[in-house]
Amino acid sequence: MKAWLGVVVAGAIALAAGAEDKKVPDVLNFKMKSLDGKDVDLARYKGKVVMFVNVASECGYTRQYKGLQALHEKYKDKGLAIVGVPANNFGKQEPGTDEQIKEFCATKYGVKFDMLSKVSVKGDDITPLYKHLTSKETEPKFGGDVKWNFEKFLIGKDGRVVGRFGSKVEPEDKEFVAAIERELAR
Repeated sequence: MKAWLGVVVAGAIALAAGAEDKKVPDVLNFKMKSLDGKDVDLARYKGKVVMFVNVASECGYTRQYKGLQALHEKYKDKGLAIVGVPANNFGKQEPGTDEQIKEFCATKYGVKFDMLSKVSVKGDDITPLYKHLTSKETEPKFGGDVKWNFEKFLIGKDGRVVGRFGSKVEPEDKEFVAAIERELAR
């Protein structure tokens, strides 16, 4: 009887732990659209290190596309997925349509990493992905409004936010690259 009771208690503890795990918000549980208008289930990035970066075509930081593409080329086969998220929230610096954004990125910077459809990354019309990323409730360590274009959220292989880097942090920045490599090594 004692052995059976121990199994029941252990099972209840395991169930409780499993229920607790399900309460942990997962940034990859969202569905969005690509620049082509196709559905993108962010769950496709599970098990990868993901960088979400809000981008704009007419910003002083737009040149970062070059560095982001270089990171993509260097680490894509090692498990890094860079996801560009066009937004027109800051200085109206992403005025184009999805088609125009796609053309700009391809011709000007040779972008081959994934790009999502233009959304809002702050304000009343914030997309659910960025609502999650910036919420102090779901992301207490990394939450807070996006301040400008080209902010970068680094997501670990387990789907948790492991880093946030401001617009001034260039893709080639040693600390930024070290954070990516650290996550890829896990």
